[in-house]
Amino acid sequence: MDIFRRLFQSREPAKPQKDSAPGESVPTGAASSQAAPTSGQGQQVGTVDEAQAYLERLQAKISKLAEEFASGVISRVQFQELFDHYQRERRMVESWLDTASMAEDWKQAATEGRSVIIRSQHAARVLGYSIYESDSGMPLKTIGQFELDAALVVPMLSSYRSATKEIFGAGLRSTEIEGGQWLCFVPGEFTTLMTLFSKDPAARQLEMLEELHRLFEMANRPMLSSPPVDPEALALPHISFLGSAG
Repeated sequence: MDIFRRLFQSREPAKPQKDSAPGESVPTGAASSQAAPTSGQGQQVGTVDEAQAYLERLQAKISKLAEEFASGVISRVQFQELFDHYQRERRMVESWLDTASMAEDWKQAATEGRSVIIRSQHAARVLGYSIYESDSGMPLKTIGQFELDAALVVPMLSSYRSATKEIFGAGLRSTEIEGGQWLCFVPGEFTTLMTLFSKDPAARQLEMLEELHRLFEMANRPMLSSPPVDPEALALPHISFLGSAG
């Protein structure tokens, strides 16, 4: 079937562009035309470099959060609430970075509000997730509106799992399915994540999807490595992204 050929010929996430190194000049419009966001601790993020550094610190906190849940230091509820909090901060800072980068002069600043709306309207939205055990191929957890016919999903997952065994380094794959939706596969050490998008996701969304699955397996490693797994006991960072553009 064409859909299976497209699955293994479809694009991998593009490599992110290199961020400006500390000390490089930043266009004055990018730093001054937008109000600087404020972190949850009340600390103002004033420049592009400071915002990027703050995002790096947030990512370190999120990784530590996964380690704390895995070691039993925090509960599943604490993990979810703290993860949601960190994601709200991340989105706030990234939104500021996006609009600041567009406002290099007053002409761009005059239309940037409309540009942000257009971006949001046409961004791919996460509809749902389905997590499968890699060894057995059995479904482990479904999150959100992952309403795909098993007759379609199971053969695709089987083909994908076979390819990941045969192709060294096989990673994330995405393909368009019926109705203009996109289905993405992300392999992990213990599980495979399937994500349903409303439309073609951007490269950055695919990169974030890989990071999300890595975090999921890090947080739940003790359970995933000792089956059978209780799905209701799993920490699910995916919930924070349902219905969003990432």
